[in-house]
Amino acid sequence: MSTPASTADGAAPGRADDSSGVNPWRRFLAIDERENFIAWSQTLTGRLLIYLTAIVAVATYFPWWESALVVSAAMAAAYAPNFRNPILFTATWVAAFLEMGLAENRILRDIGIVLQQEQVTNVAPIALAAAFLLLVMVGAWASLDFVRRRPKSFLARRPLVTLLAVEVLLFSLTTLDVMQGLPRVVLWSMLVVLTPYVWFLPYAIVDQRARDASPPLLQLAVLRPFWSPSYLPFGKGAAFLRKKLSKTPRDVAITQLKAVKLLLWSNALLAVKTAMAWLFVEQMQIPSVELALDAFLGSQPYPITVGWSALILSTANYALKIAMWTGLFIGIARLAAYRLPRGCWRPLESRTLMDYFNRFHYYFKELLVDFFFVPTFFTMFRKHPRLRMFFATFMAAGVGNAIWHFTWEIHLLATMGLAGAVETYTSYLFYCVVLATGIGISQVRANLGIRPSSTFFGRCYSFLFVWSFVVCLHVFGDESRNHTLGERLSFLASLFGVS
Repeated sequence: MSTPASTADGAAPGRADDSSGVNPWRRFLAIDERENFIAWSQTLTGRLLIYLTAIVAVATYFPWWESALVVSAAMAAAYAPNFRNPILFTATWVAAFLEMGLAENRILRDIGIVLQQEQVTNVAPIALAAAFLLLVMVGAWASLDFVRRRPKSFLARRPLVTLLAVEVLLFSLTTLDVMQGLPRVVLWSMLVVLTPYVWFLPYAIVDQRARDASPPLLQLAVLRPFWSPSYLPFGKGAAFLRKKLSKTPRDVAITQLKAVKLLLWSNALLAVKTAMAWLFVEQMQIPSVELALDAFLGSQPYPITVGWSALILSTANYALKIAMWTGLFIGIARLAAYRLPRGCWRPLESRTLMDYFNRFHYYFKELLVDFFFVPTFFTMFRKHPRLRMFFATFMAAGVGNAIWHFTWEIHLLATMGLAGAVETYTSYLFYCVVLATGIGISQVRANLGIRPSSTFFGRCYSFLFVWSFVVCLHVFGDESRNHTLGERLSFLASLFGVS
């Protein structure tokens, strides 16, 4: 389930100006491969222009002061290598304590939901979040120290399982009758603040067992780094970042030119998404999938063509959203001199479902491979290679996918309880099962040497097969939780003319 370097990284870095056989538009955009641009970007003027361009590009997503802070921290880390770790550490934790980015607003919202439920009015959500954020920092440092001293402990060997078990324990405590009012608020605050770090800390713990492990300061600096205010490790952990670090001034210049290109590309995708919303939603009145479902269930369905249009548009919007945000986060990381692979790389060129999984959301795929696929592959069904490959793929694309998304909406446990949250999650569980089955079969076929045809008709067939699968499955994978699995199945059947 790995991605070839050419797929994830794009063009090889630092090539000379030999551009024979390359189309003019590609040659025009390849500023990171032209020696005059590389030399110019190492001058004071070049660096200043990169800095200002990056701030403007990031400011379309965040307020100006946040954009300036993030870009300044990234540039400082790139140009002051002797102070890189302290700079990254300070920027990451200052960003966390200042509630920068969408994810911190989600944490405050979740704490506010529990405060309202328990009718606790004399405690500010931000105070609880800050207190437990500090506790997470101390706990992460203690965990790394423990693993260094006991590399064969269960925490060192199965960090994600251990952290998920802690999550389950905290949730179980919140259900006790004695946990009412402020005690329940405190437990829930601890749970929602810890949850994002469950997907970052395992990389740091695994790295501690290596001979050339990164120092604790760097490990803490990239726990939800300032360029990735999300629940997903864009850049994985410190070990991966060490391999991708640009060290010479020339390499730094190339990486930052790539960063600017990616940030501008993210803005271009944002403009496309905005234009699509104006054209298809405002002008053509194409409904969302959720509205189309409501109309179908209310016995006033849209025409089949409108239903398909809504589904295709929603799939396209979701793909654009993934490409936009991954481009933004990786672009900022590249400003800090980390030449990270793209997060979303030409998914429309996917030839198989496995290829789609590799291309569409690279860092999500890597997380699932590292902590679900690899442990399963090396422990299960060793005497049955095809079943081994399929089952390991299913654990990653199915089980890991479901667990990650469930923790991403952990507030549902507070508002609905475990039974209610699982009931609203059945559609996404179905999505994960079907997706994992399709990807698993694709993986096994690839291992058997079965490849799609490279002819024109073969490429067309591959495109139609992969994206027909993705569009139809999107009915069950959208982010709303307002419709049951049966209702979604009926709606999808209606698009094929089945009443």
